[in-house]
Amino acid sequence: MSLITLTTDFGTKDHFVGAVKGAIYSELADAKIVDITHEISPFNITETAYILKNSYKSFPKGTIHIVGVDSELSEENKHIALELDGHFFVCPDNGIISMIAQEIKPTKIVEINIHDRVESSFPVLDVFVQVACFIARGGNLTVIGKEILEFKINVEIQPKVNQQQDQIIGGIIYIDNYGNVITNISRKMFHDIGKGRNFKMNAKKHSFSKIFTKYNEVASNAAYSNQQYEGHKLVLFNSAQFIEIAIYRSNLDTVGGACSLLGLEYRDTVTIDFINEPKQEFTTLN
Repeated sequence: MSLITLTTDFGTKDHFVGAVKGAIYSELADAKIVDITHEISPFNITETAYILKNSYKSFPKGTIHIVGVDSELSEENKHIALELDGHFFVCPDNGIISMIAQEIKPTKIVEINIHDRVESSFPVLDVFVQVACFIARGGNLTVIGKEILEFKINVEIQPKVNQQQDQIIGGIIYIDNYGNVITNISRKMFHDIGKGRNFKMNAKKHSFSKIFTKYNEVASNAAYSNQQYEGHKLVLFNSAQFIEIAIYRSNLDTVGGACSLLGLEYRDTVTIDFINEPKQEFTTLN
């Protein structure tokens, strides 16, 4: 049985998702299809990269991932298929794959070249499905495309470090269902650059000087023992190991979330300045 995942910005109102699934079942009646999400913000490559990075590893090796975001074919936006970390990805070459491939090199990448045999204005349905089903039957990638060595890098995913190695300049790349905002600054980068130094993190007019490892740590901190914790702001390393700005027990319909209460939005700048002085214990959030 072939396992195929779908990640798109199609939503669920229109016919697109159903048509893609129907096409897969027409090719592979015993396929198993899993929806990762169809609620990607339209054409949002960075959001897609973040979701894909944090979901594909939960699937067994050999899974085929169809990614349909900003997938219209053009000279600047080719279609590729690749094998990476034991998984297969069929997607546009628009930077979507670069967050995963930062850490793990693809085993093989091909530029899909079957378009001359397929007349299509809906490439996910007409091209990506054919390629995915061909791979599921054991087909070799080089049959459906010319091998290439490079893929597009999404520079928005990459935070920058200054020459003095005492500042990280990153940004918000994703806002989750709770209104928490996720930055592109990883735990590894924070520790590699910070080297144990104190720091000040700024996002718009908000500043922080402590990072938690769990949401409920803010409620167990002695500094807040006499306060109502719900609705309190905090920064933590999330389960994906990226720095996240959150509201404790956030709910966009009641308490609010970091995006609404702190006025933080996708692509806002987040900076971390490391302080070259003896380390002190920070127990409060500004």
